[in-house]
Amino acid sequence: MTQNSTTQHPATRHTVDNRLVAALAAPNASTRLQAALAAGTHADAGLVDTLTERCGVEPDFFVRDMLTWALTRLPTEVTVERLIVELGAPNPQARSQALHTLSKIGDRRAWAAITSSLMDDDNDEVARSAWRAAVTLVPSGSEAALARTLTAQLGRGDIDVQRSLSRALVALGDAAVPALESVRAHAIATERLMLDPDTDFALEVESAKRVAALGDGA
Repeated sequence: MTQNSTTQHPATRHTVDNRLVAALAAPNASTRLQAALAAGTHADAGLVDTLTERCGVEPDFFVRDMLTWALTRLPTEVTVERLIVELGAPNPQARSQALHTLSKIGDRRAWAAITSSLMDDDNDEVARSAWRAAVTLVPSGSEAALARTLTAQLGRGDIDVQRSLSRALVALGDAAVPALESVRAHAIATERLMLDPDTDFALEVESAKRVAALGDGA
């Protein structure tokens, strides 16, 4: 738990339905799912802490998804601030779910909180969520810089992690091309250096850049 209920945002100081709060932590997943649905339907801002904290510990995927939906139903001036706080939680699931929810809300005020350390998080699920949130929230003009940050993660993880990274780069469109070409050129030049350690590396990089830009048939 990253925020005690006694320190709630002023906008969330409401009397909440204690039965609903209890149902969100019930042993039965179906009960928790129905409680999350009710929370989103009634959209009580007083539940922002409960919903956010539950996201960090909820074991069932479908319940987590409903909790995210419930949070998207609350006023953004309440949820965005609270979710940004959760990005510093020690629990990886809490960080991952906060990032996921911020990407669903789509409020660009959260952009500054999607740091390179989150995109480079040791936990793959946190990093994947950060990549998705970043490409959703990136402001106009910052796409190329984001692409350079993302390409530093190329080769990371298993096929699912790599697919997530590729999808994030694809979402950036043409802004990702220069960063990808730079990485490819570096890789080509490194391969050539392995074959001939005495080669002029700077010249190889320039040659590889032309290959990367024009294609292998150049």
